[in-house]
Amino acid sequence: MTEEVLVSIKGLQFEGDIDSDKIETITKGSYYKKNGGHYILYDEATEGFQQTTKSMIHIKGRELNITKKGLINVHMIFEENKKNMTNYSTPFGDILIGIDAKKVDFTETEDRMIVDVEYALEVNYEHFADCNIKMDIRPKEQGRLLRDGY
Repeated sequence: MTEEVLVSIKGLQFEGDIDSDKIETITKGSYYKKNGGHYILYDEATEGFQQTTKSMIHIKGRELNITKKGLINVHMIFEENKKNMTNYSTPFGDILIGIDAKKVDFTETEDRMIVDVEYALEVNYEHFADCNIKMDIRPKEQGRLLRDGY
């Protein structure tokens, strides 16, 4: 994998039988591997704000860590069959969230990494939604990202 990458992050939240919220981010980033872990760094813009958020994805084994610093501050840990609590800080206030990961799949080839996570999201100790995140990381020079649905 090259140092310059394109990152596609698709997220879905399910409430009952209805897809309630679909989110997709496509951005350029930097990739490196250290001590058996994969690291992807990128800047994230938030609509209505000039300040950006520095984001880092760390993948090692069946664990995914997402750290955001700046306008939004959070360290989310997705460990298969384990619940993790964290404080999600936004410009509008803080929210206590719980992440109960049911599945953390990671597939790596020479020129592509796919991360697929299914988890239950809690807000203030109450179940909020069942969610899915799918990430597609490829070398920037390939210029094509995952376009298939869930």
